[in-house]
Amino acid sequence: MMKKTALAAALALAASGAQAKDIVDTAVAAGNFTTLAAALNQAGLVQTLKGDGPFTVFAPTDAAFAKVPKADLEALLADKAQLTRVLTYHVVPGKVMAKDVKAGKVKTVQGSELTVDTGAGVMVDGAKVVKTDIVADNGVIHVIDSVVMPK
Repeated sequence: MMKKTALAAALALAASGAQAKDIVDTAVAAGNFTTLAAALNQAGLVQTLKGDGPFTVFAPTDAAFAKVPKADLEALLADKAQLTRVLTYHVVPGKVMAKDVKAGKVKTVQGSELTVDTGAGVMVDGAKVVKTDIVADNGVIHVIDSVVMPK
């Protein structure tokens, strides 16, 4: 039991180390973005999000991806061009911290605009932001509860 506790403490300390990891490594370390990580790999976007950035990523959790009907998700994962469109729609250039978020339209890396609503908490195209300001060395992650689709 003591070894497990020490190991958990060491892992927690390593995860919260002084130097943040890039966006991909930070998401993988969080443990609840396995579908997102697999999708980024499938779309060939891992190296992009390991790049200099800075990026702001509205990251859907595994639970958010689970809301997508299975057949639709499988079709999306099989279509690299569409998958790339959807994933880059979740990314905004620059590092936007929660305190700097304003209601309105924001252009994504994909090219379309997300609609940000700050009326009752922060919503991004109808997806609720459930956790903010997960800092990585090349940007920031804000966790959302749904996958958003470009128009």
